[in-house]
Amino acid sequence: MSRPAAGGTSAPAAGAGHGRRAATGPRQAPVTVLVAHPSAELYGSDRMLEESVTGLVEEGLDVLVALPERGPLVPRLEAAGARVVVLPVPVVRKSALRPSGALRLVRTALRGVLAGGSLLRGTRPAVLYVSTQVVPLWPVLGRLFGVPVVAHVHEAESAAPRLLQRALAAPLLLSRRLLVNSAFADEVLAAALPRLSGRSVVVPNGVAGPPAPPSPPDGSPRVRLLYVGRLSERKGVLVAVAAAAELVRRGEDVHLDLVGDVYEGHDGFAARLDAALADPLLAGRTTRHGFRREVWPHLAACDVLLVPSLLPEPFGNTAVEGVLAGRPVVASASGGLPEALSGCRSARLVRPGDPSALAHGVQDVLADRAGTARQALDDAALLAARHDPARYRAAVAAAARAAAGSGTGAPATSGAAA
Repeated sequence: MSRPAAGGTSAPAAGAGHGRRAATGPRQAPVTVLVAHPSAELYGSDRMLEESVTGLVEEGLDVLVALPERGPLVPRLEAAGARVVVLPVPVVRKSALRPSGALRLVRTALRGVLAGGSLLRGTRPAVLYVSTQVVPLWPVLGRLFGVPVVAHVHEAESAAPRLLQRALAAPLLLSRRLLVNSAFADEVLAAALPRLSGRSVVVPNGVAGPPAPPSPPDGSPRVRLLYVGRLSERKGVLVAVAAAAELVRRGEDVHLDLVGDVYEGHDGFAARLDAALADPLLAGRTTRHGFRREVWPHLAACDVLLVPSLLPEPFGNTAVEGVLAGRPVVASASGGLPEALSGCRSARLVRPGDPSALAHGVQDVLADRAGTARQALDDAALLAARHDPARYRAAVAAAARAAAGSGTGAPATSGAAA
C-alpha cells in the first residue's frame, strides 16, 4: 500500500466521532494524548488499538495517533474522534533479524528520532500511550522529552531468542504505567526482564460481540470448520488443513473455510499452503475467502472454530470472538488461549502442532453436537461479561489519566484491572 509523506495528517476535530463514541462526562481543559501503534491494518492488536482510542476519546481527551503507514484502521480511528499522523518510526519485524533488515531498521530509527521528536515538541502531549512492544523507540522518546508513557503490551514472544526478548522489554522500564493483556504475557515479560516483575496491570482485551444475539448452527450434515486470522506458519493454518484432511480420512463430512491472507512477500509459505489445500481428500471441501473486515457472518455460518496456533498467543481475540458468536472452539493449549477460554465448557484445548489432536478435538465436539451447541450459547454470555469493551476502554483511559497526573511516575502494582 502507498505511504504518504511523513507528517501528513488527516482527521476531524477530536470528539467528532459517531454518537456512541462521543466524549462523556464533564468537559475539562483539553488534555492531549499521543498514541503510537505499529500498524494500520485490522487484525487483533489493531482492533484493540481502536478500542483504546475510543476509550481515550470517551474520557474527553484529545487523541492524536501516530502510525507508520496508512491503511484501513485510519478511517476507523478518525470516526472514533482521533486525529492521525503518519511517521517513519521503526517497527521491529522478524525481517530485522536479517542483515539487510537490521540496516533498514537502523536507517528508519534515525529518521524516526527526528520525526518523533519533532511531533512531541510540536504537540506537547500530556501522556504518550505506546501500543505493543514492537515500536520501542517511542518510550525512549517519551523519556527524552519528559512525556509520561503508558505502555500496553499485546505480545508474548516466549519462543523468540532471549536477547531479542530483553531488547524489546527494556524500553518498558521507561513507562509510568505498564498494561498487559493477559497473565501469560505478564509472565513472559518478567522472565525476559525480571526488573519488570510486579510493575504491570493485567487488562484483558475488550472484545465486542456480534451485531445480533448468537443462535445455534443450522445443523446441516456437513460440518463447517472455520479458521480466521493470518495465513501463516505460526498461526497453525497448515495444521488446520491437515486436521480437516484427517477428519475426512476418519469418515467425517467436513468443509474448511479460511478467512485471512498470507503476509505480503511470503511466497514460499503461500506455495506450501496451496499444496496442502490440493490434497485430493479435500477436493471441494475448502474455501479461501481472503481477508474480511467483518468475521461475524463467517462465524455464524460455521459449526466449529479452529485456533491451532503453533506458537503461544498472548491472548486469543479470535477464540473469544468464536465463543461470543456461540460457537465451540478447538484451540491450542498454549500461551494465553487457556486463560482466554477459561470456564468455557464448549471449548476444547489440544496439543499445539498436532493435526490428529486437533481432529480429535473436533470429533469430541461432534460426539454431542446439540449439547455442545447449547453450552456454547452459555459460554457466549460468560465471555460477553468478562470481555466487555466498555470495561477495557475505561481501564485504558484511567491509566492515561493517572500517568498524565502523576508527578513521580511510581509504577503500578501487578494485578488485574477491574
